[in-house]
Order: sequence, then C-alpha cells, then structure tokens
Amino acid sequence: MSTAQATKNCITLKGSAQIIAEYLKYGINSILFQRGIYPAEDFDSTQQYGLTILMSKDPKIQTFLQNVLSQTEEWLSKNMINKISMVITNVHSKEVLECWDFKMQAESGDGDSSDPTKLTTTKELGRIQNEIRDVMRQISATVSYLPLLDCICTFDVMIHTLQNTEIPAKWDETGAVVIQNPQSVQLRSFSTGLHKVDTVVNYKMSS
Repeated sequence: MSTAQATKNCITLKGSAQIIAEYLKYGINSILFQRGIYPAEDFDSTQQYGLTILMSKDPKIQTFLQNVLSQTEEWLSKNMINKISMVITNVHSKEVLECWDFKMQAESGDGDSSDPTKLTTTKELGRIQNEIRDVMRQISATVSYLPLLDCICTFDVMIHTLQNTEIPAKWDETGAVVIQNPQSVQLRSFSTGLHKVDTVVNYKMSS
C-alpha cells in the first residue's frame, strides 16, 4: 500500500473536529426549523448525510453559527470542550424552555500515540456519516413528542470548555441553564473514533 493510500483513510483530531462542527451546523439549523423558532420561509433545503435538511437563510444566524462553530472546531481539535448547549428561551419571559446538549468525549483512536495531538482513527467517513444520519432523523422526529413552543423564542449556543481555556474577547462567561420541571430524552450517539458525541434534549414539561 502506498503512503498516499495509507493516509487516505485516516482521520486526525482536526478532521474529527471538522466532522462534529459540520454535524452541529446541520443539527442546530434542523432544530431551529423543526421547533419553529423562525418562520419556515426563512429556510432553504439542502442535501446532507443522504437527508434533506433545512438551513436558515438569515445572514445574522449564519454568521453567528459560523463564529461559534469555528471556535468549537478549534477547541475540539485540542480536546478542550466537553459540551455544546443550544438553549431555547421565551423572548418575553426569558424562561429557558429547551436545552439541546451535545456532549463530547475524547476517544483514543487507533494509535497509542504518546502525543495526543497526533492521534488518528481509520474509521470510515461513510460509517460516521451513517451514524450522524440516524441522529439527524431522530432530531426531526422529536417534534412528535416535544411540547409545542407557542411563544416567540430565541436561541443561544454555549460552549462548555475545560478549565483554563482562554475565552475570546467578545464572548461572555455564563452561568448554568435551569429548566423548570425538566424532562430529557437521549438521542443516539455517534463516534468519529476520536470523539464520541451524545445528543440529549432537555425540555420543560407543559404545565
């Protein structure tokens, strides 16, 4: 096997971080659409993971997510993140109605490299994308059991970093998210071979 061939099936930490940031981009957009946070006409459909996914056309949302996810990708490639939370709040009362947690756990990959930055995995991209497709299908199906959000809502994304992470200048540190009377549903996990990602939705039970 030539060297080019040998490196072709190899995912590095950076590559793993890119795959996860891409999943978050499609996942968050899908949640924004499925949960009716913005009008349906503000979305365009695209094909990804063999599915039709609706993506926001709003330049502000696109820029916001791009900033958050490029930072996520950078930190994740250094294993400095343990969770990303997408928080949905009632615009008027500021009450948290839903919190989608994307939990990340470092995995050891294939090598027993003493240098963690050189970790790689030979897990096939096709297999990873199939696992992500299953999670995306579950995200779409959540509308069948999550309570209707019948108020004007907004969303924010929080990155939960490990200790001693330098926070970018324009970013705020924030406290814990609290949902009254919470219920939670665990969706499927997927793994890149270097990171395992669990998706959990926490939501307020209708009173």
